[in-house]
Amino acid sequence: MTQVQEPQEIAFHPQDTQSLYDRDFALWIEATTELLRAKQFDQIDLENLIEEIESMGKSNKSAVRSNLTVVLMHLLKWKYQSGKRTNSWQSSIFEHRVRLDDEFMDSPSLKRYYLELFAKCYQVARKQAAIETGLDLSTFPVESPFTPEQGLDSEFLP
Repeated sequence: MTQVQEPQEIAFHPQDTQSLYDRDFALWIEATTELLRAKQFDQIDLENLIEEIESMGKSNKSAVRSNLTVVLMHLLKWKYQSGKRTNSWQSSIFEHRVRLDDEFMDSPSLKRYYLELFAKCYQVARKQAAIETGLDLSTFPVESPFTPEQGLDSEFLP
């Protein structure tokens, strides 16, 4: 039986951690974390670390954009196809609002991004609602009938 031992000190050179990044991402994260804790900054694979941090920011923004679009699309369907309302639509609205709330709890500054993106997401949601419902695009107003606050309001349904 093989025993796993904890390394006492991580001694990587930047080129070692860079190749580790390509071979074993999880181990690269562990090594980078340990190097940061040990303040061994000269051994950190800075290029990949910067790339990963930028990627995290993009991922959070993408989640806001995606969840907002889903909320708006289902609110449109709820408003303009009242005869076809389903619990699944209501559940989806609730779920994606919770996801947005979670993003804002972790990163309050993303709320500013939400406000900046609201009109653009509405346009995507409008087209998506037209496709999903089979209704003409002109059925849905060009400007959002919902406010950004209503998009997040867990009690609001049109």
